[in-house]
Amino acid sequence: MSLAKPWRDLDRSTVGSAPNRYGLYELGDADGDTIGFGTGVLRDELKEALAYGDAERVRWELADSAEHAERLLAEHVEE
Repeated sequence: MSLAKPWRDLDRSTVGSAPNRYGLYELGDADGDTIGFGTGVLRDELKEALAYGDAERVRWELADSAEHAERLLAEHVEE
Protein backbone atom coordinates (compact mmCIF):
# COMPACT_ATOMS: atom_id res chain seq x y z
CA MET A 1 0.00 0.00 0.00
CA SER A 2 1.30 3.44 -0.88
CA LEU A 3 2.31 6.02 1.68
CA ALA A 4 -0.29 8.70 2.35
CA LYS A 5 2.15 11.49 1.50
CA PRO A 6 2.46 13.75 -1.56
CA TRP A 7 5.00 12.80 -4.22
CA ARG A 8 8.16 14.89 -4.58
CA ASP A 9 10.33 15.00 -7.68
CA LEU A 10 13.41 12.86 -7.14
CA ASP A 11 16.09 15.43 -7.90
CA ARG A 12 19.16 16.92 -6.24
CA SER A 13 17.05 19.50 -4.40
CA THR A 14 14.82 16.84 -2.86
CA VAL A 15 17.79 14.67 -1.91
CA GLY A 16 19.47 17.69 -0.31
CA SER A 17 16.37 18.49 1.72
CA ALA A 18 15.78 14.89 2.85
CA PRO A 19 16.36 14.37 6.56
CA ASN A 20 19.48 12.54 7.65
CA ARG A 21 17.28 10.10 9.59
CA TYR A 22 15.95 6.60 9.22
CA GLY A 23 12.76 6.21 7.30
CA LEU A 24 10.65 4.27 4.86
CA TYR A 25 10.63 5.62 1.32
CA GLU A 26 8.54 4.87 -1.74
CA LEU A 27 9.85 5.38 -5.26
CA GLY A 28 7.56 6.16 -8.18
CA ASP A 29 7.63 6.68 -11.91
CA ALA A 30 6.58 9.83 -13.78
CA ASP A 31 2.92 8.75 -13.66
CA GLY A 32 2.97 8.33 -9.87
CA ASP A 33 2.91 4.55 -9.98
CA THR A 34 4.90 2.84 -7.23
CA ILE A 35 8.01 1.03 -8.39
CA GLY A 36 9.45 0.10 -5.01
CA PHE A 37 9.95 0.68 -1.31
CA GLY A 38 13.09 0.85 0.80
CA THR A 39 14.37 1.70 4.24
CA GLY A 40 17.49 3.32 5.61
CA VAL A 41 18.96 6.75 6.24
CA LEU A 42 16.83 8.76 3.84
CA ARG A 43 19.44 11.14 2.44
CA ASP A 44 21.87 8.29 1.71
CA GLU A 45 19.19 6.05 0.20
CA LEU A 46 17.82 8.82 -2.01
CA LYS A 47 21.30 9.76 -3.25
CA GLU A 48 21.67 6.19 -4.43
CA ALA A 49 18.18 6.10 -5.98
CA LEU A 50 18.92 9.33 -7.85
CA ALA A 51 22.24 7.96 -9.11
CA TYR A 52 20.59 4.82 -10.50
CA GLY A 53 17.91 6.91 -12.20
CA ASP A 54 15.16 4.28 -12.14
CA ALA A 55 12.66 6.48 -10.29
CA GLU A 56 11.34 9.99 -10.90
CA ARG A 57 9.37 10.60 -7.71
CA VAL A 58 9.71 9.84 -4.03
CA ARG A 59 7.83 10.13 -0.77
CA TRP A 60 8.81 9.05 2.71
CA GLU A 61 7.83 8.55 6.32
CA LEU A 62 10.31 9.17 9.12
CA ALA A 63 11.21 6.45 11.61
CA ASP A 64 12.86 6.51 15.02
CA SER A 65 15.32 3.72 14.22
CA ALA A 66 16.27 1.15 11.60
CA GLU A 67 13.99 -1.37 13.32
CA HIS A 68 11.08 1.08 13.25
CA ALA A 69 11.64 1.68 9.52
CA GLU A 70 11.57 -2.08 8.91
CA ARG A 71 8.29 -2.38 10.85
CA LEU A 72 6.77 0.41 8.72
CA LEU A 73 7.89 -1.42 5.59
CA ALA A 74 6.33 -4.67 6.82
CA GLU A 75 3.05 -2.86 7.53
CA HIS A 76 2.90 -1.38 4.03
CA VAL A 77 3.87 -4.59 2.26
CA GLU A 78 1.20 -6.57 4.15
CA GLU A 79 -1.65 -4.17 3.28
